[in-house]
Amino acid sequence: MTARLFDRAWLLSDSPQSRTQAAWGRRYRLWRDFRANRPALIGFVTVMALLLCAIFAPLLATHDPVAQNLGQRLQPPSAAHWLGTDELGRDVYSRLLYGARITLGMVLAVVALVAPVGLAIGCIAGYYRGIADVVLMRVTDVFLAFPRLILALAFVAAIKPGMTSAVIAIALTTWPPYARLARAETLTIRDADYIAAVRMAGASPGRIILRHIMPLCLGSLIVRVTLDMSSIIIFAASLGFLGMGAQAPSPEWGTMIATARRFLLDQWWVPLIPGIAILVASLAFNMMGDGLRDALDPKQG
Repeated sequence: MTARLFDRAWLLSDSPQSRTQAAWGRRYRLWRDFRANRPALIGFVTVMALLLCAIFAPLLATHDPVAQNLGQRLQPPSAAHWLGTDELGRDVYSRLLYGARITLGMVLAVVALVAPVGLAIGCIAGYYRGIADVVLMRVTDVFLAFPRLILALAFVAAIKPGMTSAVIAIALTTWPPYARLARAETLTIRDADYIAAVRMAGASPGRIILRHIMPLCLGSLIVRVTLDMSSIIIFAASLGFLGMGAQAPSPEWGTMIATARRFLLDQWWVPLIPGIAILVASLAFNMMGDGLRDALDPKQG
C-alpha cells in the first residue's frame, strides 16, 4: 500500500478499483491543484515553518525569554542578540520564538473549540429546520449583532484578563459564521437523493447528521477556518495589546508590542519585529486559505 501512494498512475486512475484508491486519488489531485498555486504553497511552507519554530522554540532560542539584563537593555540587533533586546534587556529573538507558541497555541485552541460547535449547530438547524432552526439561528444572530472585539473585551473584563479567558472570549465571538456556513451547506444536502435513501434505510437523524451531512460540510468549513486563522491571530494580539490577553512577562506578540510601543521612533526593532511576525503569520494563513478554497471548490477545473 505504501508503495502505491508514490505511483502516480495508480493515484490518477480514471477507474479506481477500490474505495481506498479513489480516496487517495482525490487527495492527490487536491494536493496537486494546491501545489500548483504558488502563493498558496508559499503560505503553507511559511505556516509549517512557524509551527516548527513554535514547537522547537527551546532548541532554537539563544537566551531565556524572560531573563532580564538591564545592562543590555535596548541593544540593536547584533551577533549576541540577533534581533536586539527590549527595555528590560531580554532577547527579542528568543521572546519571538516563545511568543509563537503562545499566539499559535491560542489560535489552535480557538479553532478546536469553535469549529465543532459551529458545525454541530449549523447541521442540526439545517437538518431539522422548524423551531430548532429558528431558535438556534436567533441565538447566532444575537452573537453576530455585537462587535466582536467589544464582546470579547466585556467577557474578559467580567472574568479576569489572561490567556484562558482570551481563548474563551475569542471562541464565543467566532463560532456564529461557522454555524451559518454549516446550515447553508446542510440545506442544500438534506433533500438529496442519497440522504433520502439513507433515511429510508432506517438511519436515525443523529446518524445521518454525523455520518453523512457533517463530512460533506467539512470542505467549506476547513477553508473558512484557515482563512479565519489570520483574523484570530490579530484578535488574540489585539487583546494582548489592550492588556486583556496574555499577561507580562509572557512573550505574546501583542503584549510585546504593547510594552514597547513607546520605543517605536528610537528603538524601532523592539515593537516592529513582533508586528512583522503578526503580519507574516496572518498573510501566510490567508494565502494558504485562498489556495485551499481554489483546490476544494468543485467548480474549479
